Amino acid sequence: MTNVKIGTPKELAHGENRVAMTPDSARALHKLGHECLVESGAGAAAGFADAAYEAAGVTVVDSAEVLYAQADVIAKVQPPSDAEVDRLGQGKTLISFFWPAANEALMQRAADTGASVIAMDMVPRISRAQKMDALSSMANIAGYRAVIEAGSNFGRFFTGQVTAAGKVPPAKVLIVGAGVAGLAAIGTSTSLGAITYAFDVRPEVAEQVESMGAEFVYLDFEEDQADGAATGGYASVSSPEFREAQLAKFRELAPEVDIVITTALIPNREAPELWTPDMVAAMKPGSVIVDLAAERGGNCKMTVKDEKIVTDNGVTIVGYTDFPSRMATQSSTLYATNIRHMMTDLTPDKDGVVNHNMDDDVIRGATIAHGGDVTWPPPPPKTKAIAAQKPKEKAPELTPEEKRAAETAAFKAQTKTQVTLLAVGGALLLAVGLVAPASFMQHFVVFVLSVFIGFQVIWGVAHSLHTPLMAVTNAISSIIILGALMQIGSGNWIVIVLAALSVFMTGINIFGGFMVTRRMLAMFQKS
Repeated sequence: MTNVKIGTPKELAHGENRVAMTPDSARALHKLGHECLVESGAGAAAGFADAAYEAAGVTVVDSAEVLYAQADVIAKVQPPSDAEVDRLGQGKTLISFFWPAANEALMQRAADTGASVIAMDMVPRISRAQKMDALSSMANIAGYRAVIEAGSNFGRFFTGQVTAAGKVPPAKVLIVGAGVAGLAAIGTSTSLGAITYAFDVRPEVAEQVESMGAEFVYLDFEEDQADGAATGGYASVSSPEFREAQLAKFRELAPEVDIVITTALIPNREAPELWTPDMVAAMKPGSVIVDLAAERGGNCKMTVKDEKIVTDNGVTIVGYTDFPSRMATQSSTLYATNIRHMMTDLTPDKDGVVNHNMDDDVIRGATIAHGGDVTWPPPPPKTKAIAAQKPKEKAPELTPEEKRAAETAAFKAQTKTQVTLLAVGGALLLAVGLVAPASFMQHFVVFVLSVFIGFQVIWGVAHSLHTPLMAVTNAISSIIILGALMQIGSGNWIVIVLAALSVFMTGINIFGGFMVTRRMLAMFQKS
């Protein structure tokens, strides 16, 4: 049977620089048994020349009409235009973003052609489908780019600095929403040195936020915030009471933060308003808001889609919706990889023949038109969606008085144990002294004094510094060795044995101490 031909046309949407096939993804598709076609110039805006495609074994065609006529599978980024839908037909498959809830008429038109349509924005959020999750791939880039865009419009450093010319305080950044885009923004913001705060209606993501170096913003609210997690890990609609508590917290933070990045979206709904005009008015001049929900109405209703505005009080609001397209090379690489993984599932036998298995959770969930029918919305997947686990309940935080009381009790318990052990050891040595020569008592007194002094020196050092003190204990061990060597020449066999044991044990301590110290220093050396 003839191998399936996969074609990628130029994107027609204004400002769209991404491409659904890269030379590297084409090589991987060849290994699956497919032939690849690309319209001339389709990858130019993303940095992929026609010559690079030809070197990867891709056939470059002159026009979209030729490509649609020859290709069995059409892979693109943006939803198709009416003209592109009309080029589809029986036996053809279209793979692209589609947004079926907002394009029902276009979806019906595509179904009427008899073609199969796979919407990459409808890939179910289950573990097996992560490699095809194009929304997460693009959200990751958007979150990163949002911080970069905020930095280009912010008049100061992100990180704090102390220089001869003066002190520069670090920027304070608030990320609203800790999904894929939010976490990417948190990672970028903290890596640039900003003091980063993050809020999400799902308290189970607090651990992820804090592990990335940001501070999670908790609300003093009695409602179980776990209700904020909807199927598939997306946020759901909150109660009016919770929303008011949330807005009150944001109003409290508005005068303090320098940069706000909002990412909150609810599936198939307009973006919720989370940053109100009075919060914008409370922000300092020079502050920046980047609204990643601008395409769905914005989390700040002052946002203007695809534009950047400056308010009367000097706050910049960025409403760009093409952040992934502004990093077209990286975005195209990730998106093309998502497409390639989708083709892997569509051709499970690796013989180049598409098997559109509607019993497969991933393929069924992403398919919005098949066999002449609209198949959206899909049934719930049989496999549970990806969702973060609820965090373990934290122990109640102790007051300073309770902490001091606990530390005092622990200190007394440790001291009592150590004093008991010293008393038992001293009694045993004293018993030995009763049968030993009279000179033994002189050595015994020196030993007791040494133990006492050593205990006082080491006990006064903070526990966190005990490992670096290996270098100091090396010096103490050296003194012990010198004393032991002086005693080895005595005539008493007990003293000779104890001195030899001292040399042996302190020698181990010295060599071990140097090895530990060396390993610790190596951790701070640049490779």
